[in-house]
Amino acid sequence: MSYTQKIVVAMVAGVLLGIALHAFDPTNPLFQFLVTGIFDAVGRIFVALLQMMVVPLVLVSLVCGVISLGDITAMGRVGAKTFVLYLGTTAVAILIALVVASLLSPGEGYELGGDVVYESRDAPPIGEVLVNMFPSNPIRALADGQMLQIIVFALLLGYALTQCGQAGQRIGRVFEDVNSVVMKMVLMVIKVAPIGVFALIAETFAVQGADIFGPLAGYFFAVVLSLLLHVSLTYSIILRSSGLNPIRFFAKLRAVMTFAFSTSSSSATIPLTLNTVEKRLGVRNSVAAFTVPLGATINMDGTAIMQGVATIFVANVYGVDLGVGDFLTVILTATLASVGTAAVPSAGLVMLAMVLGQVGLPVEGIGLIIGIDRLLDMLRTAVNVTGDSAVTCVVAKSEGALEQDIFDDPSVTIDSAVPDSAVSHG
Repeated sequence: MSYTQKIVVAMVAGVLLGIALHAFDPTNPLFQFLVTGIFDAVGRIFVALLQMMVVPLVLVSLVCGVISLGDITAMGRVGAKTFVLYLGTTAVAILIALVVASLLSPGEGYELGGDVVYESRDAPPIGEVLVNMFPSNPIRALADGQMLQIIVFALLLGYALTQCGQAGQRIGRVFEDVNSVVMKMVLMVIKVAPIGVFALIAETFAVQGADIFGPLAGYFFAVVLSLLLHVSLTYSIILRSSGLNPIRFFAKLRAVMTFAFSTSSSSATIPLTLNTVEKRLGVRNSVAAFTVPLGATINMDGTAIMQGVATIFVANVYGVDLGVGDFLTVILTATLASVGTAAVPSAGLVMLAMVLGQVGLPVEGIGLIIGIDRLLDMLRTAVNVTGDSAVTCVVAKSEGALEQDIFDDPSVTIDSAVPDSAVSHG
């Protein structure tokens, strides 16, 4: 089987086995051995291996990208285009979610029983976020995985190397060699991805089960429909407007989307996303090394869609009518919050708490949807990495940093990303 087929088979097998195991009592020895024992351990090890790759990959790849770009004005131009596109697609995502949710009206007739409890955390002010982008200790930033700080440090380091003549060139060649080694490690981890995907999916569905969809089916369907519309319309339009074939794009990105779905982490998917946009879609490292890590940090189209649908769902449950002004507030708040809460754990829920507070809805309503949020989070992550890749291709095309022949070549697919000889040969 091809690599993509292995990923899909592992995911389907994990879903079926997980649903079957959900019928067992959680205290059953078989359930504990397989789910809380084997699957949990294998899944966490796999995610740890991916996260182990993220920091060195982003640092080294971004430094190499700045060196190859060489022009500070070009770097600023790439950054401006990327930032505008990320914010623009996020705003469109929220608008789609609000329209779909308004038409479907999820939450109407929902029986509010029991005490709904959710303790919200305050998001940091935008000034603090901007200050925290600049590391006072780059070593600590690398150790803690502070992605925005790592990006800033790598940009400064790469630019400094371009200004240091022969000394900078010598160190630059070292970074290029290290980049080759790190990419080889990434391929080694990616080769065992089907095993990790199977364990992660099986554990999720064994714990969650399929019966959790019942009372929240309307909300779940509205979110999924909004995600599908955003992927098929918004991304296709921006790709087509740049002269890129959306069908070819999605065909080459299918394994990345499946991978992101199983890991539920944009950051953990960075190694595969970078490998795919560079090797399969033809984006040069000088652009991809900047746009992909930045997107994994601040681009939250899928999360924004959840916020839009959840806002209307909570409003319907509590019988609150939202006006046009409220909808505009939701769009503005959630778009800006996608940057402002980037470094906060559980960013999606923090952002939703902010949005609900801005339009006068009870934050406790978040407790209604937490039960199925894990499954929806997997879908949202797949949309997020798709948005990262689409914006990367569009920005690269506008900068002349995309190899059109590689993008258009149907034989260059993700299936060839990890050939059998990837580990044993160069």
